[in-house]
Amino acid sequence: MESKSIPEIVLNSGHKMPMIGFGTGTVPLPPHHELIPAFINAIKIGYRHFDTAAYYGSEEPLGQAIAQALEQGLIKNRSEIFITTKLWCTEAHPGLVLPALKNSLKRLGLEYVDLYLIHFPVRLRQGIKGTNYNHGDILPIDMKGTWEDMEKCANLGLAKSIGLSNFGVKKISEILEYASIPPALVQVEMNAAWHQENLKKFCKEKGIHVSAWSPLGANGAVWGSLAVMDNPILKDIAIASGKTMAQIALRWLIEHGSTPIVKSFNKERMKANLEIFDWKLNEIDLEKIKRIPQYRAFKGERFISENGPYKTAEELWD
Repeated sequence: MESKSIPEIVLNSGHKMPMIGFGTGTVPLPPHHELIPAFINAIKIGYRHFDTAAYYGSEEPLGQAIAQALEQGLIKNRSEIFITTKLWCTEAHPGLVLPALKNSLKRLGLEYVDLYLIHFPVRLRQGIKGTNYNHGDILPIDMKGTWEDMEKCANLGLAKSIGLSNFGVKKISEILEYASIPPALVQVEMNAAWHQENLKKFCKEKGIHVSAWSPLGANGAVWGSLAVMDNPILKDIAIASGKTMAQIALRWLIEHGSTPIVKSFNKERMKANLEIFDWKLNEIDLEKIKRIPQYRAFKGERFISENGPYKTAEELWD
């Protein structure tokens, strides 16, 4: 499949973004000598939008894959690839944002990223590793000051667009009150079993694009679920239409105007996940998918603490 056949969305920043992305975050992270050829294969197959993050540890091998793809002539120039990376919570503080992006760019070997996101509406004490946080590790976040630094990244040309990840309506609304540059995109957990209808409606009204991580339920992850890939409704639709369950789930997101971030290092699945743009779900199937029970897989318990700014899941997720 040629990359030109992948539709693009124009973000409110004026920049174009391919409507499907290739995810690079996985636990445990494979060694670089396995990741680099996997990313090169993705480029060969047709992916042009890659999603990484400082937290994932995949920036460096992704950057090396892009460099090799250029050397091999798989792509003609840097502008053919759309790269998203994210600010981790230990640097989500005024004064640390710009240095964090510069470190990401160094690891990627790039002069700019196409999209820079605040990974979570959370600030952690500097130097914290892992996912078990103690008293004093989770700090109140200065969202206004942090977003102002994100805007500096955009104004300097180090990030073509800026946005958010794992933010709810209330927190996005707060940022819009003082933002000189509005978020171009919010990336959240979203799939056929977690529709995020309120968020989608709000973002559509505000001109903010929505991107979906865990579009297939992340059933291979520790926190993931089988709510998507074991769903009998999706299974029946797939059988009747001659498509895979993954294709049905991804197509549902596309038809709702969202950009799925898919993650598979299996060549056949990588190819199949791109074959979702030349057909549509019918109205009966769309109505069936509306009836799927809703389930958030990633609860974010690590960020919830009696001693921190988020004492309940409702406070974290709005």
